This record gives sequence, structure tokens and C-alpha cells, in this order.
Amino acid sequence: MVKFTISKGRYTYTHDQKYPCENVDIHHIILKSGRANYVFVYTSAVLVLASALYLYILGEKSISIVYYSLLFDIFLVKLLLRKPVKKESVVIMPAFGVQLETHYMSGKIVRCFVPIDKILKPVLVECVTPVTCYWTLSLMIRGESEMVLVFKSLHPPVKMLVHVWKALCAATDIKEEALNTCTTNN
Repeated sequence: MVKFTISKGRYTYTHDQKYPCENVDIHHIILKSGRANYVFVYTSAVLVLASALYLYILGEKSISIVYYSLLFDIFLVKLLLRKPVKKESVVIMPAFGVQLETHYMSGKIVRCFVPIDKILKPVLVECVTPVTCYWTLSLMIRGESEMVLVFKSLHPPVKMLVHVWKALCAATDIKEEALNTCTTNN
């Protein structure tokens, strides 16, 4: 039973509750599939191979140029289409813990379970790189020096992350604090 859905840009957020009698919250971030990317990659690979064959047939060049272009095409396709993520899910079970799932286009699913008693606090973090700036949701884990990213591959907008953050705060019995907790002393 879908309770809530938001769509923005390439992402769709869905708050799902499969089991109405239980307190299991399921949050999905779904990447809208763009078939144009696949068409572009395969078309460019065919064009590179066709130009290499053209050079071989009409230019009487070595056959090695065809082999090199074929290797380049394989490298290009593997590079651009490696393990595309279809959706990432967060299954919150307040009595047990949080299960993080990553669903790939190939059908492979990677799951990670974090027990509820090991979660210190869910945190919204702003990540700044030289090229871009985005928000991410992380879990502070007791006894670990590194935080666990909730959405490892996708970078959904903060508007979607806030709903998952609030649900994680409620499950771990942590009061929701303001997103900006900086204080200044005068």
C-alpha cells in the first residue's frame, strides 16, 4: 500500500507500507529509467566500429584499426553502462533495525542490515565537491569511525531525504532537530 509519492527530476520517492498491521516502513528512491542513454551508447559504439571498417575497406589500412576500435567500443559500453542502479530502498523495522537495499538493472540486489541498537543518529549531510553540491543521508554507527551512507549510488534531492530522515529519527527514538544546528555566541 503506497502512502506517499514525490517526483522531482530524475527521482521518484515512494513511502510504502506493505504490512498495515506492523510498524515496517519502506522508503524507495527510484531512478527514472532513461532509455536514451542506452541508445546513445550503443549508437556511438556502432558509429566508431563503422568508421573503423570504412577506413579498413576504402583506405586499405591495417585490420588492427578495426580490432582497436572494437576494443574501444567494448570499453566505452562497459564504462558508460556499468552496474546502473534502478532503485534504492530503506526498510525500517523499529524493533530490529534498518535494511538498506540497492536494486540494479541487471536484477542483482545488494542488502545491508544495521541493527537498531547500533544506530547513534541519522544525519543529513551536505556534500560539496569542486563540481557539484548535494545532500546525503548517513547513519552514525556506535563503535565505527565511518558513517554508513543510506543511499550509496543515488543522490536524491533533500526534499525526499527529509522524509526518510524523519522516519529514521522516529524509529531510533531521537528527537528531530533542525537541519542547521549551528549556534553563534555574541
